[in-house]
Amino acid sequence: MTSVAIFVDIQNVYYTVKASYRRNFDYNKFWAQATANRNVVKAICYAIDRGDQKQREFQNILRAIGFEVKLKPFIQRADGSAKGDWDVGIALDAMEYAEQADVIVLVSGDGDFDLLVKKIRVKHGKRVEVYGVPQLTAASLINEASEFIAIDKGLLLG
Repeated sequence: MTSVAIFVDIQNVYYTVKASYRRNFDYNKFWAQATANRNVVKAICYAIDRGDQKQREFQNILRAIGFEVKLKPFIQRADGSAKGDWDVGIALDAMEYAEQADVIVLVSGDGDFDLLVKKIRVKHGKRVEVYGVPQLTAASLINEASEFIAIDKGLLLG
């Protein structure tokens, strides 16, 4: 059976899906699609922790589906700007699990991941599937993926 490791950039998915469809991503449908006939080696969702109850409930739903949830604190800078970025953490985990899985699934439209996807495909010889909102996913990321899977109405709630 094919093994898979899944890495979800929650902030990117939330904002791109909201901006494009005014709806939410359906993590259950995604899980069913990405893991069909596959052995899950690892599945991690990366989020920013603002400490609110609704967010904790959402994180518990993700855990019940089968995801590990990694959290970083929300940082509000003195100038009013905010910081909360998981790019390095996602890249490190994806490189680590590229050794253990046949397929790497990345859910993000962030073009910063194009080098990561290329490295996993070329250096490790792995298939990399990228899920993203088509109009908000970097062309460079789409081009480096073994397969780009559009987040569209079939992967949305409601």
